[in-house]
Amino acid sequence: MTKKLRCAIYTRKSTEEGLEKEFNSLDAQREACEAYIKSQVGEGWTLFRDQYDDGGFSGGSMDRPALTRLLADVQAKKIDVVVVYKVDRLTRALADFAKIVDVFDAQGVSFVSITQSFNTTTSMGRLTLNVLLSFAQFEREVIAERVRDKIAASKAKGMWMGGMPPIGYDIKDRHLIVNPDEAERVRHIFRRYLELPSVYDLSLDLRATGMAGKRWIARNGRPRCGEEWSSGSLLKLLKRKLYLGLVMHKGKAHPGRHDPIVDQELFDQVQAKIAERAHSYGVRRRPNSSGKLVGIIFDDAGNRMSPIRQKKGPKHIRYYASTATIKRQHDKAGSRPRVRADRLELLVFEKLAELQEATPDAALAKVIVDRDGFTLEAEYTDTAGERRVQSQLVLCKLKLFGGVKRRLGPDGRPPLSPNEPDTNLLLRIARAH
Repeated sequence: MTKKLRCAIYTRKSTEEGLEKEFNSLDAQREACEAYIKSQVGEGWTLFRDQYDDGGFSGGSMDRPALTRLLADVQAKKIDVVVVYKVDRLTRALADFAKIVDVFDAQGVSFVSITQSFNTTTSMGRLTLNVLLSFAQFEREVIAERVRDKIAASKAKGMWMGGMPPIGYDIKDRHLIVNPDEAERVRHIFRRYLELPSVYDLSLDLRATGMAGKRWIARNGRPRCGEEWSSGSLLKLLKRKLYLGLVMHKGKAHPGRHDPIVDQELFDQVQAKIAERAHSYGVRRRPNSSGKLVGIIFDDAGNRMSPIRQKKGPKHIRYYASTATIKRQHDKAGSRPRVRADRLELLVFEKLAELQEATPDAALAKVIVDRDGFTLEAEYTDTAGERRVQSQLVLCKLKLFGGVKRRLGPDGRPPLSPNEPDTNLLLRIARAH
């Protein structure tokens, strides 16, 4: 009697374009695989009921929800054969393919590509697959290089390369056009900053007046809303040379094809004030220190916070982290164990500058970070000549973990969402076999 083989189909598409159609690329892949499985009924092949479809996920990464479920079901011995339309639908990375095949082999699962004759149980079949995957990885890297070159060339010509439209502009025929109402809001923000003491006060002023941020309709038809008028978003807006009619690429400005919103004189005045304020709090910076608040910053559990750096792409981002978190004593850390250093420093020294306007000899003594913001303690001399400490609570958003405010799990990290793959689990599965 022929042994019954449960066959699971895996499909993938790199982009979300076209997925809303009644019959899309994922459906076409699955239909072809189902037809192949039916042709193998005599060999005992049967279609496994669950579907594993990754729409809008790159083949260069293992972080795919459907792939994670597939590997989990393979591990649970629910599947005997994994069927794909082409090898690169499973992965385009040779290292990832080796890990996946190790998991398959450990459970006695076969792997079949219906458009390429492969049998992973033989050494020749494995060699052929590795050669094909090497070419697939090479193709992906070449495509990435072409995209980067195209973006650089297009920006050098002043073209808008897509993404979220900035406030002040709309997108029409893939070009930026001025939105008159929003453009006036942008100019108001620039002028208002020159009238107020700091970016923080500007954010409070805009929220108090109820000025709306950017609103637009995304490709999928859903309404989107932009700025919340935080200090960080406003500072970014005020420094943006896009409003001068320029397009930036890797720190170099190119004349844009869009009209400017802010004139050069107003923009220069704003940049001068930003630079002046940065210098005013930079004077007190401790020498040979990687953080301006080293030694005086604590979390709300009483732990010192130390400067650390984390690499994100080509950049190194500075943070202050609770020493309890650094020592992996997460239960002893405060309500906010890590915070972006540049954003916190900007707000702290802006508030200190405001205190010094009323009390010139005020000196920063301590900063305590909590979930809702921070408490600033400054020392000053009163009229009797005695040193006093003034405390001020500053409520603000100190963004954490890539700008997303998340609940922390017991290990001090954000918990995974139901559809988010656990890459550590995948690595442990691969190493175990």
